[in-house]
Amino acid sequence: GLDKDSTKVAGQRLLAARRMVERGVRFVQVFPSAYGVWDSHQNLKTNHTRLCETIDLPIAGLIMDLKQRGLMDDVLVVFCTEFGRTPGLELRGGGKTGRDHHPNGFTIWMAGAGIKKGHVHGATDELGYHALGEGHYVTDLHATTLHLLGIDNKKLEIPGRKRLEIDQGKPIVEILS
Repeated sequence: GLDKDSTKVAGQRLLAARRMVERGVRFVQVFPSAYGVWDSHQNLKTNHTRLCETIDLPIAGLIMDLKQRGLMDDVLVVFCTEFGRTPGLELRGGGKTGRDHHPNGFTIWMAGAGIKKGHVHGATDELGYHALGEGHYVTDLHATTLHLLGIDNKKLEIPGRKRLEIDQGKPIVEILS
């Protein structure tokens, strides 16, 4: 993705992240595009198609790089957001249609250290509006990540800060290898 204008920025950022990991940096967070650009409420097909074109090749390159260097067993890659989009179109101002924030059904993906390969977990109702079964929350994602780092989410304390993971989050054991 470094040779295409549309993927160059994300490619450079993910390459820098991989190099940081190789040099021992334990936690790296990458925003593959300008902050907030995925938070588009209208023209989703156009906007998200364009955004996916900027990240698909670079993220595939990162995974390939990590595999080639034998780092996938030691590195956890999390590609996520804190909410999805409502399944139905909503009428917006000016006659435009769009979708709003939707916390009840959304998709993330994880790869690498401690994650089952090729596993799909969870489902929504036929409209994509509500999670079926028990469902999971962002606090469960946090607890899962902490678990993979060898940290008990129930015991981790940050002075002066109440954490929801302590009371509500639990590792999603079904996705662990």
